[in-house]
Amino acid sequence: MARPLRVEYPGALYHVIARGNVKQNIFLEDRDRRKFLMWLEDACESHNLICHAYCLMDNHYHLLLETNDANLSVAMRDLNGNYSQWFNVIHDRVGHVLQGRYKAFVIEKETYLFEVARYIVLNPVRAGLIDRPQDWKWSSYRGTAGFIRPPEWLHIDWLLEHFSKDKHEAQLDYRKFIDEGIDGKDPYEEVSNGFLLGSPQFVSWIWEKTNGSEELKELPRKERIVGRPSLTEIFSEVMTKEGRNDAIVFARLRCGYLSTEIGRHLGLDGSTIGKICKDV
Repeated sequence: MARPLRVEYPGALYHVIARGNVKQNIFLEDRDRRKFLMWLEDACESHNLICHAYCLMDNHYHLLLETNDANLSVAMRDLNGNYSQWFNVIHDRVGHVLQGRYKAFVIEKETYLFEVARYIVLNPVRAGLIDRPQDWKWSSYRGTAGFIRPPEWLHIDWLLEHFSKDKHEAQLDYRKFIDEGIDGKDPYEEVSNGFLLGSPQFVSWIWEKTNGSEELKELPRKERIVGRPSLTEIFSEVMTKEGRNDAIVFARLRCGYLSTEIGRHLGLDGSTIGKICKDV
């Protein structure tokens, strides 16, 4: 199985999801959830993470994390590793607690942070476990909305300042914003097979920023094609044969376009496209 592509850079924002192995519960009691949050606090402090939102379900969890130091993989290794070891000791178990590697969507902060933050805290409501988000004590909602004092490691200011400079008014507006999303659109409908959530400009920037075509080639094609720039965009500013060939390699190896698709767009034979890619 191909490993998920990891896009890491300073200031990156991620929606991280990790599930229990073979769909088993990873939280059996409240003590487990409290311990996980302790490890999350430790990860935020040790790895300079900003946590904007979280939600602990029974067999999985959601985190909205911002990395100042382009170090998500290291931070998640520590968080999941520490919790898994503790869980197995406390519950006298062996083997994997979590199902493979975590999944991380790269989020455009200015465009989708609020939608994703809302999606995360509404998980228990949409799952039919509760009627109101404030009834789930294992998410960031109550702290952000002002029902309880938030933990010091939970960063709520960026979210609330969007609504109002007055904190109380901001929390009331935040509650309304969350309620309005209960029957709203799932922000991930547009990226059901991919890992990027943002504007076309953001998606193109991420594609350009991701270096190493070998890493891209490890991904299934269906994951490479989600959010990719169009062939028209890729070849729009090409002025030389060398530039054209570089764009062909980018389209084929980085974005997952078929040789026949690229050839049809350029008026070239598919075998020519294949030869250009093999020569790099």
